[in-house]
Amino acid sequence: MILDKITEKVLHMIDGERFKQEGAFNLRENGIAVCHGDSEHVKIRKKEDKQGIDIYIDKNTNGETVHIPVVVSASGMTDVVYNDFYIEDGANVNIIAGCGIHNSGCNDARHDGIHTFHIGKDAIVHYEEKHYGEGEGTGARILNPVTDIYVGENSVFTMDTVQIEGVDSTKRETDITMEAGSRLTVTEKLMTHDRQEAVSNMKVIMDGDGSSAQIISRSVAKGESIQTFHPRAIGKTACHAHIQCDSIIMNDAQVRSIPEIDARNVDAQIIHEAAIGRINSEQLLKLETFGLNEEEAEGVIIENFLN
Repeated sequence: MILDKITEKVLHMIDGERFKQEGAFNLRENGIAVCHGDSEHVKIRKKEDKQGIDIYIDKNTNGETVHIPVVVSASGMTDVVYNDFYIEDGANVNIIAGCGIHNSGCNDARHDGIHTFHIGKDAIVHYEEKHYGEGEGTGARILNPVTDIYVGENSVFTMDTVQIEGVDSTKRETDITMEAGSRLTVTEKLMTHDRQEAVSNMKVIMDGDGSSAQIISRSVAKGESIQTFHPRAIGKTACHAHIQCDSIIMNDAQVRSIPEIDARNVDAQIIHEAAIGRINSEQLLKLETFGLNEEEAEGVIIENFLN
């Protein structure tokens, strides 16, 4: 299928490995699955009862990448989609999702993606999700993802989420349940500006002995934007979790970081750290001695902080 220039540009921003119509993939555009493909070990099937797809990843999948991006370019559209991932015992897979909104009109454009992961035993899953907004219109670009993850025994789940430009409003809800010996790493990167608002609520339930979780949030708030990050770690067994939230605040922005730890077992070890601060003036001065102006120096600091 030949893609138009707007779609190609948005895909370039949300798919770091470059979307290709090869192997297992599904491209959703303005509420419709416009193209998809299967591979030997990954099958994608359209849901019959509601909008969305079921992705079946068999036990012989070894390092394969599945691309399932979403593009919204119609002003006034609200797109809701339900995607379920069924990952068999022992599978090793990379999943690249994400949504980009191009809004050139005066009405809001919105995408709500509800993703559910059913992960078997001894599996390795890397999930990458990028959110991006653009367009010269006055209508808002709104993204409200919901992610439910069930991590089986001794499985490893890594989630990287990025939102660094153009999204006016977002509310992210993430619920994760972990079985014995499973490991979780979540890295969230966020930048807001102007009057943008972002809320991220995350609940991790460590339900099995030896499970462990690391949650890292790094954010930059500019202009009059507002951010709220509320990660919650619940330890029901002998487990370990570490939550780290670091934010840079600029201009007239507001940042709320609310790490919550909930130990329900004497052998649950849960740690949280949170820091909010401005860019150090000494850092700016040092970079300015290399010939950068203040804006350029801020850009270098922010880029290194988020990366």
